[in-house]
Amino acid sequence: MGANAQTSVPLFVANAVLTAAQQNISAATGVPVFATTVTRDAAFGGSNKALAEGQLAYIEASNIVQYYDGAAWATVGPTASKIAQVVTARTATSVDSSTNVFADTGLTATITPTLNTSTILVMVNQGGISKSNANAGTGITLNLLRGVTSLIQWGAYLGYTGTALATFVGSASMDYLDSPATTSATTYKTQFFSTTNTATATVQAQSTVSSITLVEILA
Repeated sequence: MGANAQTSVPLFVANAVLTAAQQNISAATGVPVFATTVTRDAAFGGSNKALAEGQLAYIEASNIVQYYDGAAWATVGPTASKIAQVVTARTATSVDSSTNVFADTGLTATITPTLNTSTILVMVNQGGISKSNANAGTGITLNLLRGVTSLIQWGAYLGYTGTALATFVGSASMDYLDSPATTSATTYKTQFFSTTNTATATVQAQSTVSSITLVEILA
């Protein structure tokens, strides 16, 4: 957090004392400076200060100036880059499933969008897909979720094999462009199930790495 960053917005009343420190912050920046949109919202929330149309704020995390239009925060003019932030997560922990009920793969990442108009590019590489030795063949179906909301399923019967022998399929990748319409922390994760509801399917088999990358693209 920079030297000029604020965590609150004072509400002055009659006969209140305006300190030199408060005046210096205003004089040094011209607009309130906040580390993230989260600290900005906290500073203007509650009894601190009601937001008014035309209020300005500088966000250190994305190096942008925003204004409040009476209903939501918007960015002042074009930014140097449409990419506001990138979040990446990985897992190599093996997970099994022998039913056709979706189970978490353990691959998950959380991002807090800068603007509620941003889109989130989700890039997934689900690795270590395999089928264990069993009395039937099976495949794998994968599912991408935002929170508890399913966004897309892919790979129905992915790597299906009719043999009872153990089979290593490999990995499956997917890209999805989402519009979460929020500035709150947003979690994306993947799930999977064994297509035939009998044989055991696995992700991250033999400690193979799966990865998920979240890219915030400003409107």
